[in-house]
Amino acid sequence: MRDVVPDDLLEARIREAARLAEGGRARFVGFLDAHGARLAAETARRGRFSSCLLWGGYADAERVMFGAFPAFLRPAGEKFPVAALTAVYRPQERLTHRDFLGALLAAGIERAALGDILAGTGRCVFFCRREIAGFLCSEVTKIGGAGVRISAGAEPPYPERRFAPFSGVIASARLDCAVAAAVGTSREKAAKMIRARLVELNHEPAQAPDAGVAEGDVLSVRGQGRFAIDRLGPRTKKGRLGVAGRKYMG
Repeated sequence: MRDVVPDDLLEARIREAARLAEGGRARFVGFLDAHGARLAAETARRGRFSSCLLWGGYADAERVMFGAFPAFLRPAGEKFPVAALTAVYRPQERLTHRDFLGALLAAGIERAALGDILAGTGRCVFFCRREIAGFLCSEVTKIGGAGVRISAGAEPPYPERRFAPFSGVIASARLDCAVAAAVGTSREKAAKMIRARLVELNHEPAQAPDAGVAEGDVLSVRGQGRFAIDRLGPRTKKGRLGVAGRKYMG
């Protein structure tokens, strides 16, 4: 689910960063989730802030910082206060994104100080604000009960995101049907989740069970995880719709 920062507050922070950057020093906001990144980009576009960039430490980052730069300074990723760290541990531990995020938050790190977490077999690459990198390297020695060693830097290729496939047959390309198939529940229970504001569609709060979904959409269900819809169709002989997708596993 999205970071708990009101949209109006985030917009104000983006505008303030752009204003302060005019004084000759780059300013940064975040890390931001996908919703925040989209809002930051839209705020920058409306304000005609041309000297800005979204960057999360590598090209395909989901969580990013917003950087506002003075006119004389070319926006570039290496100017962001982002650090890449590598944690190594025994391969049999099978640590996940959730394990790392939970341990880092328990260590007192704010979510906004953490970028993407790419957990693999025996190795996790994750990104953070530069000012906390030293603390994490020296003080965090256990993740999920397993011993880890964290060091500065990260060598590509980074661990790939892990997914668990799901598939099913649904009545139609509606949000409640897609949520039901993704989390393995009834359409009625899925509709209740949506009305209770527990579901996001493409990183935006969803309230209508009958909202349409399409291939490429991303669903976030509180307490259940995040899901991508990869395929809708074909139709069965009875007119129902096949659906297939992936659950993000970290």
